[in-house]
Amino acid sequence: MRREILVAAAILLDSRGRVLLVGNDWGRRGRVRYTLPGGTVEPGETVLEALVREVREETGLRVRSVEHLAYVIQVEDRRKNERTLAMAFRATYEGLLNPRDPDGHIVEARFFTLEEVEERLKGHLPLLEPLRAYLRGERGRFYAYAGWHAPGVVV
Repeated sequence: MRREILVAAAILLDSRGRVLLVGNDWGRRGRVRYTLPGGTVEPGETVLEALVREVREETGLRVRSVEHLAYVIQVEDRRKNERTLAMAFRATYEGLLNPRDPDGHIVEARFFTLEEVEERLKGHLPLLEPLRAYLRGERGRFYAYAGWHAPGVVV
């Protein structure tokens, strides 16, 4: 049976235009992978409820408003027999960075310049390409990928 995963992610910018990324060490093996703050939508939860909850857990920040849907990503991971559908929303926030991840995977949360974002997300095209395009002015696009390291198709 194929696993279907729905993810909500937030694009949060500071006053200097830097992007908030969180460092995840999911396997607790010292291999940190950076992503936008966000995570899986739990049963009974809306996408926006998940967005607010995940941002709070991973960063300590409170989502003040969701401005718009920035882009959608679909990743077909045949190796794991799963499909991930991730929605990234531009949001505003308040508070101070203070991650409280109940799962203990978040090892860092901080703002990065576009150049630093590109360095941390290189090799993970479904995370890098849509965010880079969004930050350069593209809005509301759909991106489809055949895997987490494969080139994608923009619709």
